[in-house]
Amino acid sequence: MKKLSTLLLLALLGVANVSCDDDSTTTPTPVDNTNGVEEISGVITSDMTLKADKKYLLKGFVYVQAPAKLTIEPGTIIKGDQTSKGSLIIERGAQIIARGTAEKPIVFTSNQPKGSRKSGDWGGLILLGNAPVNVGSSAAIEGGVDRLYGGSKADDNSGVLKYVRVEFAGIAYQPDNEINGITFGGVGSGTEIDFVQVSFSGDDAFEWFGGSANAKHLIAYKTVDDMFDTDNGFSGTIQYAVGISDPNIADVSKSNGFESDNNKAGDAATPNTTAKFSNISLFGPLATASTTAQANYGSGIHFKKNTKISVYNSVIAGWPTGIYLDGAAVEGGATNNELNFKNNYVVAATTPLRVASGSTFNVQSWYDANGNVLKTANTDVMIEGAFKQSGAPTLLPGTGSALLSGASFANLNGFEQVQYIGAFGATDWTAGWANFDPQNTDY
Repeated sequence: MKKLSTLLLLALLGVANVSCDDDSTTTPTPVDNTNGVEEISGVITSDMTLKADKKYLLKGFVYVQAPAKLTIEPGTIIKGDQTSKGSLIIERGAQIIARGTAEKPIVFTSNQPKGSRKSGDWGGLILLGNAPVNVGSSAAIEGGVDRLYGGSKADDNSGVLKYVRVEFAGIAYQPDNEINGITFGGVGSGTEIDFVQVSFSGDDAFEWFGGSANAKHLIAYKTVDDMFDTDNGFSGTIQYAVGISDPNIADVSKSNGFESDNNKAGDAATPNTTAKFSNISLFGPLATASTTAQANYGSGIHFKKNTKISVYNSVIAGWPTGIYLDGAAVEGGATNNELNFKNNYVVAATTPLRVASGSTFNVQSWYDANGNVLKTANTDVMIEGAFKQSGAPTLLPGTGSALLSGASFANLNGFEQVQYIGAFGATDWTAGWANFDPQNTDY
C-alpha cells in the first residue's frame, strides 16, 4: 500500500492513538506501493485533498489539526482499518470539506471484503468544534481520542458533510466511552450537514455532544445502539431524518430511536439540550404486533436527564415503547413547554406512552393536548414498506396516507414548511446516493 503518514511516532493507547504532544509540522508526500491504496495515519497539519481516482485506508486515529483543511473529492472511497480501528478526527479549528454529489457520494466504509463486513469494523468520523457545551467551557470527547471540544463560537464552521455515507463504523472503546458512526462535539452552525447516511454502526449512528450544528436529510440504518443521540447542550435544528431498525440487532444499554439528555449528570447546566426536530421517521423493530424483536430494544424516543428537546411533525412507529418521559425534570419541561412534542404520530407501539415508575404525570392528557395521534398498526398510515428487511425499504407513505398532510409549523423558525408528517412526502430523497446493501457492494 502507499503510505500517507506524518513524520511522527504514534503513541498506542488500546487502539492506535496519538497524544497531543506528538503533533508533526508537515504532511508528507505519499509513497507509491503496489496495490493502489494509500494509508493515512498520524496527524495532518497542512491542507490535503483526497482524490476520487484513488482509495484510502485510515490506520489508527488520524487527526486533522488546525488550521488544516481536508478536502475530499466526490466519489472518493475511504476505508477504515479493522485492527487499529482507524478513525478520522477533525479537531477544533480544522475543517473537512466532504462535498459529494447524489451521483458521486463520498463513502467511508469497512476494509473487509464484501460478505464479511460487520458493525464496528473501524472507528468512525469525529468532528470537534468551538461551539458552546454545558460541561464546562470544553470537554474531552468520548472514544479515547484525547482531544477537546467546545468553546464560545456558536457559528463555528467545521466544514461540509454532504452526500456522505459512513458504513460499518462505531466501536465501544471502553464502557460508556464509544466512537459512534459520526460524533459531533461542539460543532457550530457554520458547518453544513446534508444528505448523510450512517449504516451498521456498532454504537449510535449520530451523536451530538453540545454545539449548534444544523442538519437535513439524515439516515440511520440498522445501527446497534441509538439512531440519534443528543447531549451536553446540543441546540441545533434537524429536519428530514429517518431511522430504520433490524429487529435482530440491539444493544444491552437499550437501543432507541432518540436518546436525549441535558448531560450525564442530568442537571440544569446551560446551554440546555434544546435541539429542535421536524419531519423525522423512526421505524423500530416491530413491523407488526407479531414481529419477534431483540429484547434490548427500548423507545422510539427516550427523553431523560433534564433534556428539553422538541419534536414536531414526526412519526415514531413499531417500537416496544413509543415515547418515554423519564423523570420529574423531563415531566417539568413538558409541563412548562420547554420540552415539546407536537403534531406527531406514535404508531404500532406495544406501550405507546410511558413515564417513570411511581410518576403521577398524566402523559396521555399531555400527548392529546399537543395535537398528537396514536395508531394501532403501521398499515393504518400505510408505512409498512419501511419495515422491509431485504432490499431498499419503501419509504414513501402509501397513497391516501394521513401522513401526507397535516404538518404544522405555527410559531416555529428554522424549518422548511412542508405539508407532510414524517421524513417523506411524495419524493424519496434517499434515491440515487444512499445504499441499503453495503454488505454486498464492491469497493
